[in-house]
Amino acid sequence: MTKTQEVPRVTPQAGLGSAWTGWTIFASVMLVVVGGMNLIQGLVAIFQDDYFLVRSGDDLLITSFTMWGWIMAIWGSAQIVAGAGLNTGKGWARWLAIAIVCVSILIQTLFLAAYPVWSAMIIALDVIVIYALTARWGEARAGL
Repeated sequence: MTKTQEVPRVTPQAGLGSAWTGWTIFASVMLVVVGGMNLIQGLVAIFQDDYFLVRSGDDLLITSFTMWGWIMAIWGSAQIVAGAGLNTGKGWARWLAIAIVCVSILIQTLFLAAYPVWSAMIIALDVIVIYALTARWGEARAGL
């Protein structure tokens, strides 16, 4: 390499910001996907409640499958809205998304008996979204 050719330098700060921006975008997309999955779960519980495994009467741990379906349909819609808002990079959307994902974990634990694999998968995705939203938020926000 000659003296006239300079190698462009990438500062660690610039690299981290873009990497964490990617995590934030990932979190927003996953929140929309999980919201869509919860919306589908809710619609199935409303219209075809015999689809689920637990059939001790018509009730889950705390409510009927139909009521659970409405809760999940509304909750899934809220997750989709939060994910779309998170894509704007606003601080309020971040806090809303974190709150929604935390409550989603609690909701899915109530549904574990009826559909354990589905609930465990949603909980795992929610945990990844929480990590993406909470780890180095300042760096991610600087990159947006």
